[in-house]
Amino acid sequence: MKILVTDDHVLIREALRGVLAELRSDASVFEASNSQQAMRIVEDHPDLDLILLDLNLPDRDGFSVLADLRQRYPAISVVVLSALQDRMNVTRALDLGALGFIPKTTKREIMLSALRLIFSGGIYIPAEILAREEPPSSPNDLTHVRPTDLGLTSRQIEVLALMAQGQTNKAIARTLNMAEPTVKNHITAIFKALKVSNRTEAVIAVGKLGWKLPRLVKS
Repeated sequence: MKILVTDDHVLIREALRGVLAELRSDASVFEASNSQQAMRIVEDHPDLDLILLDLNLPDRDGFSVLADLRQRYPAISVVVLSALQDRMNVTRALDLGALGFIPKTTKREIMLSALRLIFSGGIYIPAEILAREEPPSSPNDLTHVRPTDLGLTSRQIEVLALMAQGQTNKAIARTLNMAEPTVKNHITAIFKALKVSNRTEAVIAVGKLGWKLPRLVKS
């Protein structure tokens, strides 16, 4: 497994290297202190499995880096690591295709659990975001349920997994070898089952429910 840690603080990078080594002894960990270094490493290693990305980089806004990575390297999973952990920034990161959002203030044991969840196909979102007040019809009402309990088919679970990875409808259709209108129909059914109205809300719902989605080969 190849992982890139992008953060301008050397102590943060060293701490993350230690956490990653504890979780994955087979991991090759690369480090970048700014976006230029990060993009050069990605260009040299397009087979990276995961990028941990700080939003506060010295040479470029982290959100623009995230958007660029999702557009140019859609097969690489990106998880945001940031001191900014308010609902607006978390939602924006998920909107741009991040697979998770880990606050820098997260305790080591929680960070270990978060990365384990991500490695197993889950999506990590800060507890304070998941614990926000929801209307009665929200996913907050759903506890200890599985995708099949909500009527999701195995195909819809695959669509949800790719959708959570930031894939477009066209990319999902290509990966799963199905027509794009069929993908749209599956997504409509997913939104209905989760009682959400958009992709970001769906990702938050998946995080709250603790679902571990399958890791699929992305085109």
